[in-house]
Amino acid sequence: MAHILAVDDDADLRRLLRTALERDGHQVTCLDRGSAVTPAHCAWAHCILLDVMMPGEDGFATCRRIRALADCPILFLTAKTAEADVIRGLGLGGDDYLLKPFRLGELRARVNAHLRRQDRAPQRRIRRSGLDFDLGAKALYWKGQPVKLTRGEYAICEHLALHSGQTFSKEQIYEAVFGFDAVGDESAVTEHIKNIRAKLRSLGCAPIVTVWGVGYRWKREDEN
Repeated sequence: MAHILAVDDDADLRRLLRTALERDGHQVTCLDRGSAVTPAHCAWAHCILLDVMMPGEDGFATCRRIRALADCPILFLTAKTAEADVIRGLGLGGDDYLLKPFRLGELRARVNAHLRRQDRAPQRRIRRSGLDFDLGAKALYWKGQPVKLTRGEYAICEHLALHSGQTFSKEQIYEAVFGFDAVGDESAVTEHIKNIRAKLRSLGCAPIVTVWGVGYRWKREDEN
């Protein structure tokens, strides 16, 4: 089973997408606008379907905003067939196009093909402050050795590291990592940060900075 995020302003099409993809055993979340896509959705999704022509933030703008956060295939759903539009979408980080109106069988086949390729592909890694993040396995390494973190601790590290140099409040970190519907409150972030710092300090690593009165940030690569 894969987690699919479908974003389209057409309610009838959202229902069709959900029905078709759930038939293959996938879990489907539908949103009616691009601006509703959060970092939590990006961390959760194995594949994202984006309508191009949406009011407000269109599919291209959404793809540009979330591409660095979503380590999964992004497929555009669009009636725009001009070559310039196709090139633009792929240049923004999209992986494929489905031209409207499309057959649901083709949609299911395309999604499942991308999911199979995703499973075969090496997982993407990034390095921040000497720490290696395996974004696929959700694992952190220091000098080749795994760092033992809880899922919540890892998720906070990944979120801050992906946005190194940017300051987030406790509320923003909590919403990005645990979602709006999670049980608990932002005070949990303080405890997680304390535990993370203790574990990384034992390695001689201190990448998380407190910005007093604001929140936390991950050091930029040019900082000591």
